[in-house]
Amino acid sequence: MPLISSQLSAAIAAMRALLPLEYPADAIIRRFFRDNAILGVQDRAFIAEVVFGVLRHRFFLEHLANPITPRALVLAYLVKFHGLNLREFDTLTSESEKKWLTEIKAIKIDSFPLAVQAEFPDWLVEKLQNTLSDEQILELGLALQKPAPLDLRVNTFLSKREEVMDALQQEGIEAQVTPYSPCGIRLVGKPMINRHALFLSGKIEVQDEGSQLLGYLLAPKRGEMVVDFCAGAGGKALLLGALMNSKGRLYAFDVSEKRLSNLTPRFKRSGLSNLHVQRINDENDSKVKRLSGKIDRVLVDAPCSGIGTLRRNPDLKWRQSPQSIEELKVKQRDILASAARLLKPGGRLVYATCSFLREENQDIINSFLEKNPQFTVLNATELLSQQKIALDTGEFLQINPQQHQTDGFFAAALQRNT
Repeated sequence: MPLISSQLSAAIAAMRALLPLEYPADAIIRRFFRDNAILGVQDRAFIAEVVFGVLRHRFFLEHLANPITPRALVLAYLVKFHGLNLREFDTLTSESEKKWLTEIKAIKIDSFPLAVQAEFPDWLVEKLQNTLSDEQILELGLALQKPAPLDLRVNTFLSKREEVMDALQQEGIEAQVTPYSPCGIRLVGKPMINRHALFLSGKIEVQDEGSQLLGYLLAPKRGEMVVDFCAGAGGKALLLGALMNSKGRLYAFDVSEKRLSNLTPRFKRSGLSNLHVQRINDENDSKVKRLSGKIDRVLVDAPCSGIGTLRRNPDLKWRQSPQSIEELKVKQRDILASAARLLKPGGRLVYATCSFLREENQDIINSFLEKNPQFTVLNATELLSQQKIALDTGEFLQINPQQHQTDGFFAAALQRNT
């Protein structure tokens, strides 16, 4: 379909609204669409693809544009990455813009510095160089520049994966089972799944396969007492409830009323009855303290930099900084220490982040173990094998988009021995 003037103008307007990045990009775009309700479905899809595409390639695009304006970024993206032919711009651009677009079409990305090729800020490259080679950093960066697939989690309390696969295929929706998660399905393309009968009936939820694996690493059993310590909108809590077959008691804690309110309709759809949603003021809330020493399993999906989700949230590259990482590390240590106090002897805790940074992951675990000798690390590969999941990343779960086609996740499983 040829590019039309109104689409180009709308994409530039959306880019202009987005660029200060004072809020998460998806929230800004939702507000833009709300303020421009006249836009059709195809226009919205085009605009979303373009603005998030610009964010994925912004470091490179800013090296091409002078001055750096929303219009220049959009035009450069459409020519360099969206695959539009220069002829399609004949009536939409000035002669000087045509000349500039012709020049940038020929520019090779691999002639630029590593940070530009990988689309990482300099500070992030420096941190990654502590654990990765430049070649590995580039491989990671290129993988994170690709849009994420749409993964589903089958609610095994209400349905089986085979039944959902059959229903999708009968409707002509292309899908395949995920290679690791026993309840995951990966769709081909991006159908409007949130209006599908399977979604509305609670049989499926949208959830990245990597996120699903955290539930299997925790492996809660029927009848146990379980806590999802940083539940957010509750995707992992709902998975844990299904793994428990709605037997036992499952607490979903979070400090954000807004995030927990998003869990309410999902909980209603899920058919579960064992989930207890509770807002807490902080990790030392009295609601937490009264459960001390009583819990069988705790999941800590800790607040983190989110670097592992750049396929979905490319704006995080500008919304995080070395200072914000330092602040997050304090939170991570405090939350892990508080969550660990919930466990009874023999209990299991899974600490997880969607980050590749050692200082948010292994360093947090090592610091905790030094202060808490009653805990030991369980081998993540062996725990997953017990769940019939063949995925060997060593002692810790460490998955990434270039090797596993998931978001980037780290997880450590700890056991309290006494």
